[in-house]
Amino acid sequence: MDMTTRLKCLLMAIQQYTDSRTATNAAKLQKQVEGISTLPPEQLLTPGQALPTECVSGLVDLAGNPNTSPALTSCIVSLLEQLASDGESRALLHSSYSLTSTLASIIHCHSVTPAEPLVLQCLRVLQKLTYNTRVFQSISYFHELISFLMVNIQSLNDELITPCLGLMANLCRDNHSVQSYIKSLENVKPFYRTLINFLAHSSMTVVVFTLSILASLTMNEKVGEKLFDAKNIHQTFQLVFNLVVNGTDTCKYAVDLLVDLLKSVKIADYLTRYKHFSVCVSKVLGLLHSKDPESAAKVLELLLSMCRISGLRSLLCEVVFKPAAAPKLRTGRKLGQGPDAEVKESGAALVQCLSSSVEGAEARTLQALQLLHELLEEALGADAVADCVLRYVEMLLPVLLDLLKGLDSAEGDAQLQKHCTRITHVTSLLLVLCAEDSTRTAVSRQVSATLCLAQVEELLACCYNNSPLSCVGPQSDNSLSQVSSEALLKTLELMSKLRQQVKDMVTSFYKMLQDQRIVTPLSLALTSHHRDSVQTALSLLFEATPLPEFPALILGECIAANNAYRQREAELSVKRVAVQEFPSTRVNSSALDSSTSSMHKTVSGLADKMQNGLALQEKPRDSLVSEVINVYEQKLSAFESKESRLQDLLEAKALALSQADRLIAQFRVQQAQAEAEARKLGCLLKGAEHRREELQCELGNQVLEVDRCKSDIEELLKHNSRLQQDSEEHQTLKGAYNTLLNRLNESERTLKELQAAHIALTKQNDSLKKNQETLQLNNDRMVALVEERDKEIKSLHLDLQQKDSDIADLRSELLAEGLRLKEKEQERRDLEETVDVLRKELDKTQQARKDASIKASSLEQQRSQLELKLKQKEDELNKHSSMIAMIHSLSSGKMKNDSNVSL
Repeated sequence: MDMTTRLKCLLMAIQQYTDSRTATNAAKLQKQVEGISTLPPEQLLTPGQALPTECVSGLVDLAGNPNTSPALTSCIVSLLEQLASDGESRALLHSSYSLTSTLASIIHCHSVTPAEPLVLQCLRVLQKLTYNTRVFQSISYFHELISFLMVNIQSLNDELITPCLGLMANLCRDNHSVQSYIKSLENVKPFYRTLINFLAHSSMTVVVFTLSILASLTMNEKVGEKLFDAKNIHQTFQLVFNLVVNGTDTCKYAVDLLVDLLKSVKIADYLTRYKHFSVCVSKVLGLLHSKDPESAAKVLELLLSMCRISGLRSLLCEVVFKPAAAPKLRTGRKLGQGPDAEVKESGAALVQCLSSSVEGAEARTLQALQLLHELLEEALGADAVADCVLRYVEMLLPVLLDLLKGLDSAEGDAQLQKHCTRITHVTSLLLVLCAEDSTRTAVSRQVSATLCLAQVEELLACCYNNSPLSCVGPQSDNSLSQVSSEALLKTLELMSKLRQQVKDMVTSFYKMLQDQRIVTPLSLALTSHHRDSVQTALSLLFEATPLPEFPALILGECIAANNAYRQREAELSVKRVAVQEFPSTRVNSSALDSSTSSMHKTVSGLADKMQNGLALQEKPRDSLVSEVINVYEQKLSAFESKESRLQDLLEAKALALSQADRLIAQFRVQQAQAEAEARKLGCLLKGAEHRREELQCELGNQVLEVDRCKSDIEELLKHNSRLQQDSEEHQTLKGAYNTLLNRLNESERTLKELQAAHIALTKQNDSLKKNQETLQLNNDRMVALVEERDKEIKSLHLDLQQKDSDIADLRSELLAEGLRLKEKEQERRDLEETVDVLRKELDKTQQARKDASIKASSLEQQRSQLELKLKQKEDELNKHSSMIAMIHSLSSGKMKNDSNVSL
């Protein structure tokens, strides 16, 4: 079964299920959808064909209908996911078929059960569909989709977190309207808190999606400044580089995150000071050896975004051209040996991107050329070009020259356009190399005039002869004539730069400038809105104007025709198909008008007949009706396609007529110029004959001059040998000079270090002087304090001596009182003895006893008083002894301090 039949069967099954939503029709349609999924996606997504477009539109409508069965919806969504295989298909599904709003409506219908497989499938397709695509708020169910994503992100359902975060990251990136809408919601602060909590999630995919959302929403706010400040940004850099180097599924999101962060000047400055930058970039460059064009393209996109920052561009040059300090990359292979082997893998990876033959690597090649353009422009713009850069250029030149080959006018327009774009980038890079003397010499050694001449001839054929109608008027920037013209002018500019260094380049260059076919690309460039194209064309025009055969008049006519064409295009943009504006006497226009009107009548008549015929049958059979519908459907589609072809032919004929008028005017101008040139050539022929006779006489003189020149040549050869010896001596002296220069640089560096040390020691000496003055003041204060203490100690010594004398007196008194006490004790004993003797005489001596007892009591009182006084004297003695000990300790401590101060 061919494709047309299968698509018709699918369209019929869609119509049957739309009319009657039964299980049988659903099963038939699902079977047709599963069968059509085996077809290549480009056969179903062809904008110019009606039948595939109708099928895809019907499937999208059925998927968005809430009455469609979930199984059938899931099958249709699977087919649509398969169709969204590349960027062009995704853009077509988003813009022409409104698949984004359809999937949003499906999610809204099943928002009550978010964990359903159909919802997860739609989220996955939406994440794939909205990547690098701007979604506007005007689409259906947009606000409901945002609410669904925010609710399920905060619900902490692990099954929904990752797809919801990925879709939210796609919707927020580079979309200010979506960002403003989310910021205006009431529950945005809890949403921010949830996102910040996700930064500690175990899944790196979740962390990258979260950082992307936060970068889009909070970059210029206080929350973003805290999240991406100097303390946290280095962790973010390490996370991004790890994800990119490890080649995970979120590699492209990590690259997009870093590209968005680098738009901030502060974060870009942080990255320039990131200590692991060189190591990370070296590992990222190692990914260019991968055979996956998409991964390599994302890596090159990251490097190109870094090149837009001046500080990072110089660091990238050090990594690519001077990778000795970077670690060796074990991925990939070396490109060659000899001088190329000295260039490490970091720079060789870019060269491998240029020479890669992987399918779909054209965009990667152009990105690599743009990156090399930026890096070499930075490296060659320095004061002194390093040797490693020159070695890299030597390795790069053969690869660049191979990219210039292979242009064949017999190829299709798409291949020619790609090749012309590649030639433009390569020649722009070669022009950068020609800006410096040493690299220009290297380019001139490998570029030949034959190669450039063949290149220009092919481009002229592509621009002028291949499709003359397409290059009469100015086209869009991506048209074949415009691209080939730009490549041609870049090649001529390269020839102009190298015409003095390459043999026969001057002749080839001026020959091409006098070719009449050069008028078309020059006129397109002069009337272009690109500044570089206009400047290149003006520089070439300045070179070509003095040439005798330059077609200046034709160039003026062509520029006028281009301006008229632009004005005509502006008028026709309002009414693209306005047949009434063309003369009715043109046979082609009238024939096309009549055929179009007759076709409309035939189609409307067939539609009326089919409708009337079906209405007359009261009970038509299903098989007969389906056959009739199929037949008339085929006829209608054939008439519609024929109508579209006739309409296109009408537009082409109208355009061809207006262009033919301009071609006739150009032909008349060229014919007049040819006649003038013929007359001029006749005059030149007569002058040439006369000149030939004069030259014949001069020839004899020149022979004599040749003999004299031979002797001069011998002398010059001898002089050349002497100059060779001088050159060798110069090289030797140059080496000695370089050695002395290195020693001078080393001495200057040592001098700077010693000056820095001298400044530091001077500061230290000043601080020590300040400390010495402070200590001197403290010392003076301490000396005065010590003198005061000495005076106090002397006074205390005098008091102590007085106390000692008092103590000695008290001790003598105490001894006397003790002797008296002993005497009294002896007397008491004697009295007690006498008491026993006189007891018998008690009565007689009662009065004497009373007197004796009174005397004894008095003596006892005196003894107690003496004991109390003795205790007081002992307490005073203890106090004085403690004071003496304290004075001795103070005097000993002061003496030590005085000795320390004197030392």
